Amino acid sequence: MKPDPADRTPPPTVRTAKAKFSEVVAVCTKCAKRQGLSKRAIRDRVKAGLKQGGSGAKLRVVETGCLGPCPKRLVAVATGASVTAGRILLIDPTASPDAIVALLLPPRANLGQDERDDARDAAA
Repeated sequence: MKPDPADRTPPPTVRTAKAKFSEVVAVCTKCAKRQGLSKRAIRDRVKAGLKQGGSGAKLRVVETGCLGPCPKRLVAVATGASVTAGRILLIDPTASPDAIVALLLPPRANLGQDERDDARDAAA
């Protein structure tokens, strides 16, 4: 017996919301714990690097489970750009906050405020 076309329900719609961040950074908590870091140590370093660099980028740092590689003396981190490239970033937790941010942000998001203003003015 064929289903009645009138009984079909429309597929559910997908709703979206505006994100208050431009990049997501997933940090392996297992790696961080193995390095003796506090739960939010990497997040704090990334935020400090963003503040020092004045890049204006908005990152969401998410603690997650194992990302696959288990490096010695490094922490496994994934960003949208690294996952797109099929890579997991292995960062040194003792690196400076600026160095960590430079590794995490793709070049286009690493523009300074003056460069973004220039690009916006040129487009107008």
